[in-house]
Amino acid sequence: MTALLDVAVERGVATLTLNDPDRRNIISGALVGEITAAFDRLEADGTTAAVVITGAGPAFCAGADLADLLAAADGDTSGVTTVYEGFLRVARSPLPTVAAVNGPAVGAGLNLALACDVRIAAESAWFDTRFLKIGLHPGGGHTWMLHRLAGPQTAAAMVLFGERLDGPAAVAAGLVYRCVPDAELLPTAQALAAGARDVDPDLLRRTKASLRRVGDGRSHDQVLEDETRDQMWSLTLPTTKDRLTALRRKISG
Repeated sequence: MTALLDVAVERGVATLTLNDPDRRNIISGALVGEITAAFDRLEADGTTAAVVITGAGPAFCAGADLADLLAAADGDTSGVTTVYEGFLRVARSPLPTVAAVNGPAVGAGLNLALACDVRIAAESAWFDTRFLKIGLHPGGGHTWMLHRLAGPQTAAAMVLFGERLDGPAAVAAGLVYRCVPDAELLPTAQALAAGARDVDPDLLRRTKASLRRVGDGRSHDQVLEDETRDQMWSLTLPTTKDRLTALRRKISG
C-alpha cells in the first residue's frame, strides 16, 4: 500500500508531504495515523529541529473525507474526531512547524495550515473555510485559530460570507507570513525551518511553548515573571555560555 505521507529529513529539517493527490490530500483516518506516527518519531529522535508540511500535486489539503462527514450525519462521529486529531497533533507538537501551502487549503485542510506556527503560500495557493457552504458549523477550533491569526473581520468575512483568500490577500490579512512563486515555495519554507537548526532543542521547545501561550489572558507582569524564569534557566545551558563567551571575545577583538 502506498504511503499517504512522505517523510524526508535533511540536516535536522523534516519535510512531511501529504501524498494522496488523486483525492487532493484529504485528511483520512489512514493519513492521520501516519501524521501521528511521524510526529512521534521526529519528536523522540532528538535531532529534528523543525518540520515543514506540504502537499503533493495541485492541492495542499482539501479537508475531511466526505464519507466521514456523511457517517457523522448518521450518528457515527468517530471519523470526524479522527480528522480533528490530524491537525491537532500538529498543533500540539513542541517542534516548530511551517506549512508550505502549495495549493488550495480548504476546511479541515485550512485547519492543518492554521495549526502550524508559520505559513508560506505559493502564488497558486488559496484559503477557504467552506464549512457553511456545505452546511457545517466550523469545527476543530477553526474560529479560534482563524480569529487569533487574522482578526475578527477577516474571520467573519471568510467564515460567514465565504470569502476566499489567495496568497497575497492572505499575507495582507496576517494569515500567511510570505507568498512566493510556486517553484520557490518548498526551498523558502525549508530555509526558514533551517533557522531553528542551531538552537538548543530544549530552548527551542520551551520558547515555542511561550509563544503559544501569548494571548492566554495573563498580564504583562505575569508574562514578565514567566519569561524571567525561563531566561534564567536558559543561562544554565552549556551552549548558551559557550555562545556568550564567543560573542564577548568577538566584541573585544
